[in-house]
Amino acid sequence: MADSNAGSSAGGENPVQMLNAVRVIPPNDDPKWPLWRYVQKVAKTGGGKGGNAKIICRLCNRDITGSYSRVKTHLLKLGDGGVKPCPKVTIDVLIQLKSEQDKADASSNTPLNIPLPTDGNGGGRKRKASAIEASFDVDTRSKLDALIARMFYTAGLPFNLARNPWFRQAFMFAANSKLGGYVPPSYNKIRTSLLVQEKTQVERMLQPIKSTWSSKGVSIVSDGWSDPQRRPLLNFMAVTEDGPMFLRAINTEGEIKTKEYIFQRMLETIDLIGAGNIVQVVTDNASNCRGAGLMVEQKYPHIFWTPCVVHTLNLALKSIGAARNEEDPEYEHCNWINEVSSDAQQIRNFIMNHSMRLSMFNEFSKLKLLSIAETRFASQIVMLKRFREIKDALTLLVVSPKWSDYRDDNQGRAQFVKDKVLSDLWWDKVKYILDFSEPIYSMIRAADTDKPCLHLIYEMWDSMIEKVKTIIYRHEGKEEYEHSPFYDIVDKILQSRWLKNNTPLHCLAHSLNPKYYTQAWLAEVEGREAPHVDEEISTERNKCFRRMFGDGPELHKIKQQFGNFSLFAARFSSFDSIEDKTYLEPKIWWGIHGNSAPELQKLALKLLGQPSSSSCAERNWSTYGLIHSTARNRLNPGRAEDLVFVHQNLRLISRKSSEYSSGPTRFWDIGGDSHDIFGGGADFLQHAVLSLDEPELEAMLDDLQAE
Repeated sequence: MADSNAGSSAGGENPVQMLNAVRVIPPNDDPKWPLWRYVQKVAKTGGGKGGNAKIICRLCNRDITGSYSRVKTHLLKLGDGGVKPCPKVTIDVLIQLKSEQDKADASSNTPLNIPLPTDGNGGGRKRKASAIEASFDVDTRSKLDALIARMFYTAGLPFNLARNPWFRQAFMFAANSKLGGYVPPSYNKIRTSLLVQEKTQVERMLQPIKSTWSSKGVSIVSDGWSDPQRRPLLNFMAVTEDGPMFLRAINTEGEIKTKEYIFQRMLETIDLIGAGNIVQVVTDNASNCRGAGLMVEQKYPHIFWTPCVVHTLNLALKSIGAARNEEDPEYEHCNWINEVSSDAQQIRNFIMNHSMRLSMFNEFSKLKLLSIAETRFASQIVMLKRFREIKDALTLLVVSPKWSDYRDDNQGRAQFVKDKVLSDLWWDKVKYILDFSEPIYSMIRAADTDKPCLHLIYEMWDSMIEKVKTIIYRHEGKEEYEHSPFYDIVDKILQSRWLKNNTPLHCLAHSLNPKYYTQAWLAEVEGREAPHVDEEISTERNKCFRRMFGDGPELHKIKQQFGNFSLFAARFSSFDSIEDKTYLEPKIWWGIHGNSAPELQKLALKLLGQPSSSSCAERNWSTYGLIHSTARNRLNPGRAEDLVFVHQNLRLISRKSSEYSSGPTRFWDIGGDSHDIFGGGADFLQHAVLSLDEPELEAMLDDLQAE
């Protein structure tokens, strides 16, 4: 019998001849399972519909009971799988069998053969390619384009992925390399070994940035969030002038987030970075975060807890526009703000919740009505700004015949919308809200970025409050010495928030900005004082010096150096040093003129590169939401954290290259396919130098999408 003699007589044959001798193609042969050809199914075992059977190996005549997986284990010598390896399979035979199985695996991974648009199945006669087309293999290129496009369509990938530099590099590398028989990595390989490999590589690429921490200083920024499975997470990032670096996202499920618990997590992060490199810890104003920050200050006096200035300003805006009871003395002066915001919300909801009304609106406006989450900074102001932009469209909408003719919904509510939209008095109130809140909103936009601005905050607060007063007094037609009940309320709220936000570090950073000692800056506002003359700033600055340098000779040295700097003494008295204070950026000035005061120079270069908000940590949750979305909610927190680490930090590295702002991959991580860029989703702008609500954003996205 040929089958039984093959195993014993194969010693002198090469592997191909040996396998050809025993190979029998079964009637129901399937190319995906080529090893069935080297065994004989004797009988099916069990009464179920499974694939188990009694099998005889055609090479060694050994009985096997099981399915195809046991055949693979036996013939490919895969180890302990409940069956012994075939003794007749030599190394050469094993190589041949593995080759057949690998080819089968590769073919089984190919998609269904659905014709592509380039396949020419339209019934017409295919045009013969020209010589130029043939030399560039245009047909093959078109087919690859079609396959890539189909990948986008079937996976629901956003079109801006086409600008991703690594997407482009992958196909260019494959096209220019000899990779015959290459198969893309499997599902498991991408999510396990390749992810670990990439995270290790990213950590290696971050080392040059980490090496500057001792000279540039680091701010630890933290914020909390809940993932799609409602697991609470605590986010930590390290921020320098180079940008925000993602460090870790801690799963706090089952933990009570007391100040002690947050303090311990902060200490772990401080140890990770190095206490000597850290300038401040920035969080929101929650009581547990504040308590944890103060505990850090007790353990490390040179590290300051700084409340997020954007969060503080947002709370101020909410307090100004909050609803008030009629018994409240502030009701008469402030409740109208809440009424106007509520009216705008009702108008928006009425149009958005009725498809016909929304369709009518879209005929008159290219801009969309925004869905502003309450958690968004300055949500009321953003909504009213959009209303002012679409005022003409809303007016055309409510006076159009279609608005009056359509009667299938609440006519009372429709009339309310029409009355408000056509009311000049209502629009005047909208304008007034936007006018007096503009200085506050502008400061939010300035601080809601990753740009260093700690040294600007003290002056920005002062200027912002003065601008608010000027706008309110101008609107009310009052002189500066007159009393304004409305301004008194607004000023009280802003001053209260500033007292909670201001820290000694703000005062020290303000004191180290050379611009604030120039005559040009002092002359801008009557009564303005230089930092070394201002009593509050001087008191808080001296507190900082004592915390940072103790009571020894180092404190005396730093005070002497600051005295020379602020009084234009010693080498700070040169013409160039004084003149350059007006024209140069603060860090550049210190780099050029600060070498005579090395300790103060080192401190200045650290403080002038720090942020003032935790916005980057909050924006990172958008990255987390993009990766750990509702559609991918089975990701465990550890793997999601690795994905966010790779994603966020590759963006940081990518933005340092010249290709980021030019060429086909420019701004590859900005925007997506969504109109609602302010809605808090994962595809709004996360650009290093623009805040989330910049009006330039929409124009930039339109330009990118038009390319």
